[in-house]
Amino acid sequence: MSYRIGSGMDVHQLVEGRKLWIGGVEIPHHKGALGHSDADVLLHAICDALLGALALGDIGAHFPDTDPAYKNIDSKILLQKTYRLIREKKYTIVNIDSSLCLESPKIKKYAGEMRKTIAAILEIEESDISIKATTSEKMGYIGREEGLVAYATALLKAD
Repeated sequence: MSYRIGSGMDVHQLVEGRKLWIGGVEIPHHKGALGHSDADVLLHAICDALLGALALGDIGAHFPDTDPAYKNIDSKILLQKTYRLIREKKYTIVNIDSSLCLESPKIKKYAGEMRKTIAAILEIEESDISIKATTSEKMGYIGREEGLVAYATALLKAD
């Protein structure tokens, strides 16, 4: 059986006047992530991990921020499209491990809904998705609440 592993990472600036989407879930907060799409760092990192596992490039190659078709797009759609690419290559997802780094808001109470949302799109069990979070202990741009980061690792297996 052939296994492939990929890693992904995404960073977005936090600004006033934008909604905060993480893991396909809108989270109430006074700042949101700035980006061409809805700027969901977690879903973007997962897309990159999936694409990277099969050496298919990155999210920007498939969904460029210069293309008006992706302006303000729901990142759940990007994840669905990425998943289709993985299935076309005859691979399934074994599991996803992810980490968020942000000072606030605390995401623990939203992690279950995120896992449910992601699992439904990727046709895997919620127990196959790990979402962890940490802070930067008030240091740097994350500590000043100017931005947030997501990391993801995906394990795939050939059908």
